[in-house]
Amino acid sequence: MAQQVQVLLVDDVDGGTAEETVSFALDGKSYEIDLNADNAEELRRSLTPFVESARKTRNTKAAGPKRKNQQSSSRERTAEIRAWAKQQGKQVNDRGRIPASIVAEYEAAH
Repeated sequence: MAQQVQVLLVDDVDGGTAEETVSFALDGKSYEIDLNADNAEELRRSLTPFVESARKTRNTKAAGPKRKNQQSSSRERTAEIRAWAKQQGKQVNDRGRIPASIVAEYEAAH
């Protein structure tokens, strides 16, 4: 049996049909947005003066494995979130991934 899957992009700005996905980064966070040709052009045009004045940097994903101090600080943060969640009466396992909703509540509280 054959299947055909069709993905339709919706413009994230105006809700119409999008033609492309545009990727960009700001303040250390990467973003993607689906846009039609006009909105994609407008985004690129509005960013052009900043891009032309900016320095290029290395892609942080290609930088290799995390350093140990980053891993240990991540473990410490996880332990803090678990402890906070338990104090708040939230059900959280002693091991494994912490649900995103609990992490979001922790971040909102701190």
